[in-house]
Amino acid sequence: MAKHATPLLDQLESGPWPSFVSDLKQEAASRAKNANNVEFQVPQDCVEDLLGVLELSYKHGVTHWKHGGIVGVFGYGGGVIGRYCDQPETFPGVAHFHTMRINQPGGKYYTTDFLKKLCDLWEFRGSGITNMHGSTGDIIFIGTSTPQLEEIFYELTHNFDQDLGGSGSNLRTPSDCIGSSRCEYACYDTQAICYELTQEYQDELHRPAFPYKFKFKFDGCPNCCVASIARADISFVGTWKDDIKIDQEAVASYVGGEFAPNGGAHSGRDWGAFDIQKEVIDLCPSQCMKYEGGKLAINTKECTRCMHCINVMPRALHIGDDRGCSMLVGAKAPILDGAQMGSLLVPFIKVEEPYDEIKEVIESIWDWWMEEGKNRERLGELIKRQGFQKLLEMTNIKPVPQHVLEPRHNPYIFWKEDEVGGWDRDINEFRKIHQR
Repeated sequence: MAKHATPLLDQLESGPWPSFVSDLKQEAASRAKNANNVEFQVPQDCVEDLLGVLELSYKHGVTHWKHGGIVGVFGYGGGVIGRYCDQPETFPGVAHFHTMRINQPGGKYYTTDFLKKLCDLWEFRGSGITNMHGSTGDIIFIGTSTPQLEEIFYELTHNFDQDLGGSGSNLRTPSDCIGSSRCEYACYDTQAICYELTQEYQDELHRPAFPYKFKFKFDGCPNCCVASIARADISFVGTWKDDIKIDQEAVASYVGGEFAPNGGAHSGRDWGAFDIQKEVIDLCPSQCMKYEGGKLAINTKECTRCMHCINVMPRALHIGDDRGCSMLVGAKAPILDGAQMGSLLVPFIKVEEPYDEIKEVIESIWDWWMEEGKNRERLGELIKRQGFQKLLEMTNIKPVPQHVLEPRHNPYIFWKEDEVGGWDRDINEFRKIHQR
């Protein structure tokens, strides 16, 4: 019999989709049965109390988790998210129920043996509830008590070769796609640079000193599989400078129906014959393509590398050979301001060890943001407040046409003194004929 009645939560199991409530009930029953005779280091009924406090929150319409403040392991300010219940007498199993973020392996590659060991560790020293993966990329261990934090940290670092991830006002755990290890579209080695910057910026990752959180995300190509362009303060999106490679015979095979478009991904129903004009040419955002006389042509100067044509006809089109990445800045979800997509800062840069040029851009941005950013102000909000031109000045990056989204609405251009050779003016004389 359940420890707490949960009529409101039970409704979440009634729909057609998988429910986290069912998962929690399954874990609660497993812990109650304890078939493996685990010597739980946190209350055995913690998941039952978690269901109980969640039901109470639904009933009252307000949360019963209070802000945990800073709780962590010795020497680290990030990696642990404090969670305390404001009803500890009613729900003692979750009186403190901290979340730990664990730095995920590159490309999120695991062996089954490693995953089993992770689960065994959390079953023993935590609630057994995991969230694989959080939006930052970390392995998320949900629910443990304060005395277990150091124990878990020791196990992870000494026996698992794993480190804690980022939380708080620091560099969050850098996240990457699988890159060139599995994907033919990767324009640079995402795992190599993700590992290098994770090692380089350990202090920024574990000891919060920023105005707010800061995220790196590494996408090997413009398909953006880790959604860097929508969520990263600096997103690294793979791209290329030369022509898209075209196999005209394969193009003809798509047009003739021999090859299924989109790699057969839309084969669940009959969409009719493939129409290259309708499904590729007309959907090109810069209208840089044409199909005439049985030949496909692409105007590279106008191409934005959106990947649509390559995704539709992967056997006919392929990325170029002069590869690198674009760096975009300022993406985020709503915090102080609304959601923002990344803005292009560096149109193209080679991604080659030791990545010194990339590190120079990162550190110049940090210097400006740490000096000028307000509390809880993301980089994108600082750019919006002080202007993109200020960012270019602070990074010593010269303006280029790719930085311009659209022509200025404001016709006034303000020059700085050093840009026009300087001038001498008596402000008092000026004010005699120009009142404020």
